[in-house]
Amino acid sequence: MFESVQTLVDEYAQIQGRLADPAVYQDQGLARKLGRRGAELSSIVETYRRWQQAQEDLEASSEMAELDPEFAAEAEELKVAIPVIAEKLRRLLIPRDPNDGRDAILEVKGGEGGAEAALFAGDLLRMYIRYAESRGWKTELISANESDLGGYKDAQIAIKGKGNDPAQGVYAALKYEGGVHRVQRVPVTESQGRIHTSAAAVLVFPEVDEPEEIEIQQNDLKIDVYRSSGPGGQSVNTTDSAVRITHLPTGIVVAMQNEKSQLQNRDAAMRVLRSRLLAYQQEQIDAENSDARHSQVRSMDRSERIRTYNFPENRIADHRTGYKAYNLDAVINGDIQPLIDSCISVDEESRLAALGEGED
Repeated sequence: MFESVQTLVDEYAQIQGRLADPAVYQDQGLARKLGRRGAELSSIVETYRRWQQAQEDLEASSEMAELDPEFAAEAEELKVAIPVIAEKLRRLLIPRDPNDGRDAILEVKGGEGGAEAALFAGDLLRMYIRYAESRGWKTELISANESDLGGYKDAQIAIKGKGNDPAQGVYAALKYEGGVHRVQRVPVTESQGRIHTSAAAVLVFPEVDEPEEIEIQQNDLKIDVYRSSGPGGQSVNTTDSAVRITHLPTGIVVAMQNEKSQLQNRDAAMRVLRSRLLAYQQEQIDAENSDARHSQVRSMDRSERIRTYNFPENRIADHRTGYKAYNLDAVINGDIQPLIDSCISVDEESRLAALGEGED
């Protein structure tokens, strides 16, 4: 059992040796990659060693059980503990998304529902910012297109975590948030007190560490400049500072107008484009791989309705996992970890099942 883990133990030792070499840090991209992989393997190695030690302790306690009741009691405790450690190790061995340890760029877009959808998009953006704060992550507003009554027609934020552990990564948690979020409540614009249904879309992309990670040919880009619209500085509506970049091979389009200069907007747009291309490349890889890599709760279908926020009943419901709770007031203030945990649990179960089928 777990014989294949020794290969990972050896890889971990090699990575630790490389990270001890100061020359490695001359290439920050390589250092980050090694640090991320090392952090992922450290949990596996630590749990594997605990499992091995528990097996050895059980064997020793069983041999002494007839001579000393304390050893017999220890043996019984270890018989209970070993399967728990083994299950944890089994879950750690599930192939991870290689982007889990990365930071993320998150977008919210008001959907059906007009002004109310924009207000809801603003609520979602604040929810994610507060969640990030609770995790000790930093947020940066990249772009925002505000609506007349408040809220956002669309907005993008970068979320930066701390450390290299993929299990604690920003993208590892927030990747499950992508999809359509539906809200049911009485809009501020409703004079009759009727409940309306509207929606907002959330998209989450892994942040690229270094521009060189994603190779983009200049000939593959179509760049348009135009005048910004909406609130802003003196240059808004007076100069062609807004930028729209189209990546011709994939059809991905990124527009940016928040900054006052065309160069700043172009840099911001390229930052977002790289993240979208990284996600796109991973989608292609996952589509070619076996079902063991397929996620049951993280669809690439941007139109999938994933969650309903019912304000009159104070109810939150995730349609992928069946999670339901009556604490929407807390959720909208950033308490979304239980929702994310339900997605992680369902995802792990589906991946374990797929791995089990592959072994038969």
